[in-house]
Amino acid sequence: MNPIMQLFFEAQVKRTPDAVAVTFGKQSLTYRELNTKSNQLASCLRKRGVGPETIVGVMVERSLEMMIGIFGILKAGGAYLPLSLSYPKKRLQYIVEDSGMALVLTQSNLLQQLKESIELAALSLDDATLYIGSGENLPCLNQPADLVYVIYTSGSTGKPKGVMIEHRALVNRLEWMQEAYPIDSQDTLLQKTPVTFDVSVWEIFWWSMVGAKVCLLAPGMEKFPQAIIEGTKTMQVTVMHFVPSMMNAFLNYIEGADEIDQLTSLRRVFVSGEALISRQVKKFNDLLHRTNGTRLTNLYGPTEATIDVSAYDCPTKSNLEENIPIGRAIRNIDLFVIDDKGHPLPRGQVGELCIAGIGLARGYVNNPSLTAERFIENEEGQRMYRTGDLALRRLDGNIEYHGRIDHQVKIRGLRIELGEIEACAMACAGIQQCVVLVRRESETVVKLVAYYEASEGFQSIRLKKHLRLHLPDYMVPSSYIHHRTLPLTENGKVDRKLLATWVASKNLTGGGVS
Repeated sequence: MNPIMQLFFEAQVKRTPDAVAVTFGKQSLTYRELNTKSNQLASCLRKRGVGPETIVGVMVERSLEMMIGIFGILKAGGAYLPLSLSYPKKRLQYIVEDSGMALVLTQSNLLQQLKESIELAALSLDDATLYIGSGENLPCLNQPADLVYVIYTSGSTGKPKGVMIEHRALVNRLEWMQEAYPIDSQDTLLQKTPVTFDVSVWEIFWWSMVGAKVCLLAPGMEKFPQAIIEGTKTMQVTVMHFVPSMMNAFLNYIEGADEIDQLTSLRRVFVSGEALISRQVKKFNDLLHRTNGTRLTNLYGPTEATIDVSAYDCPTKSNLEENIPIGRAIRNIDLFVIDDKGHPLPRGQVGELCIAGIGLARGYVNNPSLTAERFIENEEGQRMYRTGDLALRRLDGNIEYHGRIDHQVKIRGLRIELGEIEACAMACAGIQQCVVLVRRESETVVKLVAYYEASEGFQSIRLKKHLRLHLPDYMVPSSYIHHRTLPLTENGKVDRKLLATWVASKNLTGGGVS
């Protein structure tokens, strides 16, 4: 079978048409029903010009309509681009313009909010007139190298950048997951990751290839451990994902609430998005593995390499090493650790981690210069992506993560380029200099702090309001510290290391401080 995502779903529909595919609260769709509705929607989309390489926006709450919309876009031949309801108007406008999308799928209760933000043709997925006709499978127009989705991530230049992923890359990633951690008709995946983040991609599609089902958590409920517990028990969820810090909060909750026996169906938990530490693994093993036999797997990968490129099955023994590896490369992926001249480093030496193989993104939307900078050729002429992550390959072949080269950070798994916040701040009238740093208050509480120089009389509330107009909430600093002059290094750059010691030593508030 050609590595085209929707063909795998259609093949499974033929095998198990009446099996439940998707559940959402008390609602559900069988494989046949999801296929029919997404085919009917795809017919409407093709009439509107959607086909290969057409990018279609998706701005919906987690729902059955969300699944129909995404599958319908793929069946029409297009690629989906998720948009968040929480994005500021100017960020939405930029993404729409940059991506060249001409159509967005939404819901009737969100239509007015959408129209207030962007001028774009929109279809409401709860409009019954979209679902007419036979609902038979449409002829497939795609090739393996066609786009399947585009996800915008934080960009260091001050604007988000759209990462373009092709069908063959996604299918490779999902087929690897099925080979390494097979699921079947007895399994239920929990879909709780917001669709603007690429972990959601395997939650949305993996089950559909093999006859399993997916349970959609109610919108916003991914923040509440009790809702996850209740969803797991009710739908007998067997597989789910966490960011490590959020998993830790979840484990604290189930320990305190004595809810471990509600999670007996849970076979495996995947974590990614942040460095996993041994204390978290030990707690997981003590609470979930020892009681229910649940296993923990640590995944690693940037959006530019189709979700994940390495995996490590965490040991269940009590004496764990402090640095939990990110593991070994998945199938059809090569991982290299290189020095600053691009030469491979021997095992045990820290360098930049680079990725090669079928999982690499095509590049960034409308940004050939950044694509050429990040996607390079190695000494063998192999195309590879420079992650900006520091790593070493251990003697046993596993790879350890050792931080970042640049100023990219992750907070609760959300990728943030500090340079994007700083560039946005510098566009605020009155700001002369701005540096944003991270302050860790605890294992689960991490905050952004903005240090700035400004013209006389400038109030920090002006900067905060300006940032809220352009950035999503998770990228807006919570603390603003005014200095007449920020400290500089010998070469004239802001001394981030010195500022970091100030961040660590001060009890910062949300207001401005002189």
